Amino acid sequence: SGTSIIPSIGVYMLTIFIGLLIHLFILLPLIFYFFTSISPLKHYKAMSKAMLMAFSTSSSSATLPVTMSCVRDNVHVSKTTSSFVLPLGATVNMDGTALYECAGVLFIAQILPGIDLTLIQQLTVVFTALLASIGAAGIPSAGLVMIFIVLQSVGLSEKVGVDIIVGAMLAVDRPLDMLRTMVNVTSDSIGAAIIGKSEGEQLYTNL
Repeated sequence: SGTSIIPSIGVYMLTIFIGLLIHLFILLPLIFYFFTSISPLKHYKAMSKAMLMAFSTSSSSATLPVTMSCVRDNVHVSKTTSSFVLPLGATVNMDGTALYECAGVLFIAQILPGIDLTLIQQLTVVFTALLASIGAAGIPSAGLVMIFIVLQSVGLSEKVGVDIIVGAMLAVDRPLDMLRTMVNVTSDSIGAAIIGKSEGEQLYTNL
C-alpha cells in the first residue's frame, strides 16, 4: 500500500487514544460521581491494581480475578453484587471496544477511495459496533476481529484494500488494545460500585 498510509495510521492511533482517554478520565468519572456522589479519585485509587493488570494483559477475562478482588476488598462491594456484575460486565460491557470499532470503521471508510458514509450508515456503524462489542471475547485484539462485522453492516468488508488496511491496524493494535481493555475493566468496576451504592452498601470505608 506504500508509505503514504503511515501518517494516516499515526492520526488514527492518536484519535483512538484521545477518544479512550476522554471516556476513561472524563465521561466515566462523571457517570460515577452522578450516581454515587463519591470522588472518582477514590475509585481509581481502589482499582489501580486491576487497571494496571488490564493494561498489561489486554484481556478482560484474565484481569477478572484481580478486578473482583479490588472491588470486594478496596471498594467494599458485596460478594453477591460483584459476583454477578463483574463477570457479566467482562462479557458484554465492552465500551472501550465499541468506541474503537466505530473509529476504526470510519478510518477505513476515509482511507478507501470514493467512500462517503451517509448519516444513516454512520448510525448503523454505531449500533452494529455496540452489538459486536457485546459479542467480543475478553481476549487480546478481539475487537479488531469483530470489526469485520461492522464493516459488513455498511458494505465495506468486500472492498478492495480493506484487508491491507486492517492488517496495518493490526500491526499497531497492541497499545490501543491495552488502553481499551483498561477502559472496559474500569467501566465494569464503576458499574459494580454504582449498583453496590444503590443497594445501600457502604463503599470505600478504609479509603
